Amino acid sequence: MSNIEHNRRGLPKRGIEWSTLRVELKELKGGDFKWREGRVPSYTYFFNDETLRVQKEAYCEFMSENGLGAGRAFPSLSRMIDDIFAIGRGLFNAPDGSGASFTSGGTESVFQAVKTARDQARAVREEKFGRYNVVTPLTAHPCLSKAAEILDVTVKRVDLDAERRGDLAALEQAIDEHTIMLYGSAPCYPYGVFDPIADMGRLAQKCQLWLHVDACWGGFVSPFAKKLGYPIPEWDFNVPGVTSLSADIHKFGYGAKGASLILYRDAQVQKYERFEFSDWPRGTYVTPTFMGTKPGGAVAAAWAVMQYLGEEGYLQATRETMDATMRLIRGINKVPGLACLEPTGEANLITFVATDPAIDIMAVADRLEKRGWFRGRMREPLGIHQGVNPAHLPVVDDYLSEVSAAVDFVTTRRLSAKYDEHSY
Repeated sequence: MSNIEHNRRGLPKRGIEWSTLRVELKELKGGDFKWREGRVPSYTYFFNDETLRVQKEAYCEFMSENGLGAGRAFPSLSRMIDDIFAIGRGLFNAPDGSGASFTSGGTESVFQAVKTARDQARAVREEKFGRYNVVTPLTAHPCLSKAAEILDVTVKRVDLDAERRGDLAALEQAIDEHTIMLYGSAPCYPYGVFDPIADMGRLAQKCQLWLHVDACWGGFVSPFAKKLGYPIPEWDFNVPGVTSLSADIHKFGYGAKGASLILYRDAQVQKYERFEFSDWPRGTYVTPTFMGTKPGGAVAAAWAVMQYLGEEGYLQATRETMDATMRLIRGINKVPGLACLEPTGEANLITFVATDPAIDIMAVADRLEKRGWFRGRMREPLGIHQGVNPAHLPVVDDYLSEVSAAVDFVTTRRLSAKYDEHSY
């Protein structure tokens, strides 16, 4: 933990030397959970030191450039973005004539999908309905609801089937004359399973609806996991009916934060995506997505890491990620009183629950955090949620030992408390 006593301070009257600030920054960071050592289940996505070095140096090289000026002031950024789009189209089987945009993250990518679908509906529907809606399984990421709230669109979440995937019959039943989009996850973040994208594609075509696939978590894992033999369902533009797809580069593409993609089957719909404004003295202002200023460093880091790793590098990163995932599942299932939700091998996401009512799973999470392992927490069912990246592979055995010890600690304390209650 940091040794700095934190007293909030305003702008100093005189500037502080960088040598002093650098020491303070390192001390502040000392209180954070150790993501390089596999102690964090999400937020950071670490493959190895060499890839991180490429990411950092590329980012710094373009740290001051602004993506808002790509193509005019900074044609270098446009060239890199075009290469990134080409990589995305190839990975996700986008057809000729497809379009793409570079965004700041999954939230902006999903926002762009909903905004584009909404504005297209406003333009092409003969009747201008009041409030449009998006129909989706219960497990759709909350960023969909955030985007819908901003865009004055309603989200209709439906129940799941027995495998915790979107229930196709429930999805179809929820569609009405105001529906503009179906939204599926590949995979969903809570359970790590894919919604039935192929069936949803057929339903979208039948009802003439937009289908967006949220692959923000799995987009840069699934293509490589499939090549490694994992049972990845059809989910990308190979599925007829998929209109758009989002995938985060700053997750398992190992780019710096602030990098995501949204791709469209038909680039023509991007006329509904962009923002354009002329009613001010400066002249016409146009942005392809929501953001104005965009960090050039995020573009450069994404481009550099993709070129540096190549297909072989991503296959190795995915091999380590999925190996760690499977080993964690097998190990946790051996801990008495614990069990993982049914593993499918579709994603690098784990949730484990207590099968023994004597085990308070949230107390286990508390104990793990006190021991330096930051934990995600699931509400339905009550459990510990874990995203997996290559940094977790070297510490699988250590973590399993800590989980077992945490269970023993919690059950021992519970038994001691129960004994004390009756010792009067």
